[in-house]
Amino acid sequence: MASSTILSRKMIKLLSPTPSSLRHHKLSFMDCINLPQYSPFAFLYPKPKNHTKTQISQILENSLSKVLSSYYPFAGRIKDNNTYVDCNDIGVEYLNVRINHSMSDILNSRCNDVADIVYPKDLPWSSSVNRSPLVIQLSHFDCGGIGLGVCLSHKIVDGYCIAKFISDWANTARDMDFKPSIKFNASTFFPLIEGAPNIMSINSSPQSQRYVSRAYNFSSSNLKRLKRSITGVQNPTRVEVATSLIHKCGAIASMKNLGSFKPSLISQVINLRPLIPLDTMGNATCIYSIIATTENEIELPNYVAQMQNVKQQIRNELKNLDTDKIVPYTLEKVRGIVDIMEKDIFDIYLSTSVHNFGLYSKANFGWGKPIKVSNTKYPTKKSIMLFDDPSEEGIDAQITLTEDEMAIFQEDKELLEFASPMVQSTK
Repeated sequence: MASSTILSRKMIKLLSPTPSSLRHHKLSFMDCINLPQYSPFAFLYPKPKNHTKTQISQILENSLSKVLSSYYPFAGRIKDNNTYVDCNDIGVEYLNVRINHSMSDILNSRCNDVADIVYPKDLPWSSSVNRSPLVIQLSHFDCGGIGLGVCLSHKIVDGYCIAKFISDWANTARDMDFKPSIKFNASTFFPLIEGAPNIMSINSSPQSQRYVSRAYNFSSSNLKRLKRSITGVQNPTRVEVATSLIHKCGAIASMKNLGSFKPSLISQVINLRPLIPLDTMGNATCIYSIIATTENEIELPNYVAQMQNVKQQIRNELKNLDTDKIVPYTLEKVRGIVDIMEKDIFDIYLSTSVHNFGLYSKANFGWGKPIKVSNTKYPTKKSIMLFDDPSEEGIDAQITLTEDEMAIFQEDKELLEFASPMVQSTK
């Protein structure tokens, strides 16, 4: 098992102080229905050819200091029952770590849990209250490869913003004159309201079962084959077919484990940009669900069709709404899902996609693209996380299930016809 040693720990300050007029960052309704958990992302790079360890850390530290002047809430503290960020310029936690194993120990493992070593210990999915909303760990492997662990509070940003931040930080690392174009003004579109339920808390209660995570790759060619195999559905997307197959195999594993079929609910989100400007930073998504109450409904043509219909209905409804009506609309969706979850009659899956966010091509800090982008399993629930693969034409899927269900899931012949367990090389 790989172990690590902290070489240094420091606070990265903003290059330019935050103006007094921006010191109080109000959180939005969308922010406040999320728990203040750290969302973890890991970027793994082969050994840089033209940069020393010291140069790499200096480049990252200097560019982080510069970009934080635009992303100033990341260097503050969440305050007042999670309703605002005190943008006090305390800084961002930054760790330099040595890992006494090769990067291949992570890339060649089917168990994603081993990748947790590229994050600060026990930080992923933990609370960001009273701590820097952004924590960075730079890991140096024995082989010369490097890992960049980024943990950013979901209380203040969504996946779109995390990808935007990584892109802007990388652009700054390559060109210190780069200036991000962003605005932390989501609360003007989604003002706070009283009595909003916290949907994430429903899915974060302690569980007695052990959950494990596995990663699979859907190559571009296999996704095309999977699309062709689903009849009666027009132009399914890569995310739709991959999610539907994973869900079907998960539902079958659950049924074999329990001895009977259990209804399921997948929660997904729609990005509300460009209903609001693309440069808006904060949580800006609308949650919705796909429900299967019978075995027939998990069959791929039926499930993909239902997914398409639900998404299109929400898009049609949203595009006809005035901006001030989005919050009540979203609140209704949240309450509906919370009501279903509280009944505890469904298998609940969290499903998230950062596919098409360009996390590989945009995460070039000057020593090339990463060879692996991933996160770590959600600790207590079933989840599906979809990324681009390194070609940005296929999909890498990180799947978390109970240990018993995963033992059945990973032997599913239909899954293995289209998806390959992930083992990568550093070469």
